[in-house]
Amino acid sequence: MQITEHQLSLVNSRIEALVNSGSFYGKKLADLRISHVSSPEDFEKLPFSEKSDLRDAYPLGLMTAPESEIVRIHSSSGTTGKPVIIPYTAKDVDDWGEMFKRCYETAGITNRDRIQITPGYGLWTAGIGFQNGAEKLGAMVVPMGPGNTEKQLQMMQDLETTVICATSSYALLLTEEVEKRGLRDKIRLKKGVIGSERWTKKMRDRISSGLGIELYDTYGLTEIYGPGIGINCQYNTGMHYWDDYLYLEIIDPKTGKSVPDGEWGEIVITTLVKEGAPLIRYRTHDMSRIIPGECPCGSCFPRIDTIQGRTDDMMKIKGVNVFPNQIEEVLQGFPEIGSEYQIRISHVEGRDSMRIYVETTGDVDFSDLTRRIAEKVKSRIGFTPIVKAVEMGVLPRSEKKAHRVIDERFE
Repeated sequence: MQITEHQLSLVNSRIEALVNSGSFYGKKLADLRISHVSSPEDFEKLPFSEKSDLRDAYPLGLMTAPESEIVRIHSSSGTTGKPVIIPYTAKDVDDWGEMFKRCYETAGITNRDRIQITPGYGLWTAGIGFQNGAEKLGAMVVPMGPGNTEKQLQMMQDLETTVICATSSYALLLTEEVEKRGLRDKIRLKKGVIGSERWTKKMRDRISSGLGIELYDTYGLTEIYGPGIGINCQYNTGMHYWDDYLYLEIIDPKTGKSVPDGEWGEIVITTLVKEGAPLIRYRTHDMSRIIPGECPCGSCFPRIDTIQGRTDDMMKIKGVNVFPNQIEEVLQGFPEIGSEYQIRISHVEGRDSMRIYVETTGDVDFSDLTRRIAEKVKSRIGFTPIVKAVEMGVLPRSEKKAHRVIDERFE
């Protein structure tokens, strides 16, 4: 989708604010003598911004609005390098809430719903993002935060929660606890809004059937407001995103060139109205595609496909480039196994090895199953992994994000 004249005018206002503020990206644009873009071609010549740039700006080098207008900061949940600190003005917070309100409305959630929020609060954008949008919607909010599953289930029953907001990992844990305790008929959940991590169709189906709810996948990242910048509708034909607040491009991650609508590539986001820390052409490293055409729901907002992984997820094993989603796609073809898996990579006696742990019930032949999985994986990635089958529930569950790839070579 090509950038419109109106979006270009908003980009120019952000460029002016950046240059005038002398923030990290403003200095970059000033050094390149960029103060105005007049065409889509000019826009595509603008330099990308990367997470490394944002880390270099630590702690407040991203701040573009006057400090007197900054009402909040958030920080990315990354575990390596310096954290990324994102300043927000009151308008940024309000805009973010409006976007998340749209997410709830797109999912058919109203002010008559009771929304239980389980993601973390604090510097992380998740919990407070879900809450901000729910309050704008006028719904009753149950701000539980993460963990304390016993209390979560009690409040879910006593308050008759109708909507659960969670990471997919915690939604799975709740699903298993509801089933284990026989609570399915005692809860009133209708919908789930899931965010903060990628998940498979098998996992989605497991949660949906286990809790008896409709599931909606929300997209977002701390650098770009937080969760709530997009969501799928009831037709589940991709995630609608709010192009009056954001401009999305899909680029070839190797060449940096835009790809046609419908082709897979890396999501690049420009914030059109953000004040505290505007970003121009920010490389997310998330892989998706713009879905052309109109959605059956009639929404005028464009769509991207479900996130299929990250360009920086690649693992080099035995000289072969391997992406986790390649393994996921193979595992989804085996109905005998559950949605949870774990990949462990190690280096022993001068050789790399990859072990894949999967869960299954005790009524299948573990030896035959692991052999068939290993053969399928080899046909996909070129070498044979060690596959181990364990009983359902053995692999760790998480109250936050699941860690499914553990590279022991660097521990």
